[in-house]
Amino acid sequence: MKNLYQLTTFVTVISEGSMTAAADKLYLTQPAVSQQIRNLEEDLGVELLVRGVRQIKATPQGEVLFDYAKKIIHLTQQAEIAIKSIGNQMKGQLRIGTLNSIGLHLMSPIVGRLMRHNPDLSLKIDYESGEDLIKNFKKSLYDVIILPDTKTEFAEELDGVEQKFLVKEEMWLVGSSKDEKMPQQITSKDLGQFPVVDFTQEFPRFNRLLKEKMEASQAHAIFESANVGTLKRVIEAGLGWGFLPAHSIKKQVRSGRLNRVYVKDLPYEMDLMFYYKKNSANKPLVEVFYSTLAGQEKA
Repeated sequence: MKNLYQLTTFVTVISEGSMTAAADKLYLTQPAVSQQIRNLEEDLGVELLVRGVRQIKATPQGEVLFDYAKKIIHLTQQAEIAIKSIGNQMKGQLRIGTLNSIGLHLMSPIVGRLMRHNPDLSLKIDYESGEDLIKNFKKSLYDVIILPDTKTEFAEELDGVEQKFLVKEEMWLVGSSKDEKMPQQITSKDLGQFPVVDFTQEFPRFNRLLKEKMEASQAHAIFESANVGTLKRVIEAGLGWGFLPAHSIKKQVRSGRLNRVYVKDLPYEMDLMFYYKKNSANKPLVEVFYSTLAGQEKA
């Protein structure tokens, strides 16, 4: 194996389920991703992927490599975070506000690593609705908020702030893998085929759009919650299907516990942004924290 980039590309292809999706996430062309995978297969002398029409899956050899590659990348990330953060003004308190679903997949993995290597750092993380986060950020109750683009998703413009891109987020329709009648692809007019499990509160623009599509298709919600974990369990139990943030369910989709259903006329993508005030007294700490967080997402 020639380098870490090949392993990262391989893990991304498996995680995303396609060469095209991996290329988008890695900011590469699809042919470049394919070539890296071919080079890796040639180095090892085995086929690593089963290239299906709908989704790419790992061969038995690929599954073994996938498990080891994730550990290698994880350890590399830990080393990089430790090296970069030590001695880089990672001291003092940082008050962070974000949405629950974002916090679970974006914040949780990095908090332990930072605290382990920076004993003088104190983090306070609150989960609230986007509207409350914006309101409290304006009152200077937070040093940082992490949200979908506030202008697009919440119709709110923030003055006097720095904003930096973190990662793309999508909303995926998923259903139980136990239901053999679950289709692979639909249009929004087919949403009424199954009861809808509705993810509320976090993404108001998407919720308005989904409500319009549900009314047009005469679909109805049988269960509503703002908690991603609860909704995943309800959907896995086969009680309905629902839209959830992609980062929160990729593990379940990849393992086959949930099936992704492609909705041809309802793709939805958001830019997750990192906001902090230009005149923040904690600006050095904030910028190091952003670099660490962004580095985790790009790895």
